Amino acid sequence: QLQLVESGGGLVQPGGSLRLSCAASGFTLDMSVIGWFRQASGKEREGVSCISNNAMDTDYADSVKGRFTISKDKNTVYLQMNSLKPEDTAVYYCAARSWSLFRKCVSDQNYDYWGQGTQVTVSS
Repeated sequence: QLQLVESGGGLVQPGGSLRLSCAASGFTLDMSVIGWFRQASGKEREGVSCISNNAMDTDYADSVKGRFTISKDKNTVYLQMNSLKPEDTAVYYCAARSWSLFRKCVSDQNYDYWGQGTQVTVSS
């Protein structure tokens, strides 16, 4: 069974850090582009970051550049989030699609597999 499972969410104060994980089972990330997306309450889902199958290419939304870092290790993709702001509060999802579809992997939400999401709350 093909599955993505996110973990690492939680409550953090403004300026703090969290690291999210996206673990894949049933398929290899060597053949997949992985994207991170988020959806705040009452808002549309938006792209955050993505990484190519060989981890050589990454992309970020302007709102998180310089604060978030995406990385990959074997069959897990990480999203290191630093200098968190209240506006980063959202449910964060990871998603996977074919290795050949890196182009516009942040802005294009057409992915084949999605995780269940993990809540990130930034509040004092």
